[in-house]
Amino acid sequence: MPIEEALAESRKNLEKKIKIALLDRGMTQKELSKLIKENPQQVNRAIKGDSAPKSIELRKKIYQILNIEGMK
Repeated sequence: MPIEEALAESRKNLEKKIKIALLDRGMTQKELSKLIKENPQQVNRAIKGDSAPKSIELRKKIYQILNIEGMK
C-alpha cells in the first residue's frame, strides 16, 4: 500500500475510533471542545488526523478524556 494511502487509512481509523467513543458517551464534538477548552474547529482538525503539533497535543487530551486505550 502506498504511504499516502496508508496515512489516509490511519486518519480514517483514528477519526472513527474517536467518534465511536463520543457516541458511546452521548457526547458531541462541541461538548468535547468545551471540556478541553479549545475551539470546535481545532478539535475537529485534531479528530480528522491533522499532524500539526497542536492537533497531536489535543488528541492526547481527547484520548484521556474518552479513555481510548493504546492511543495515549
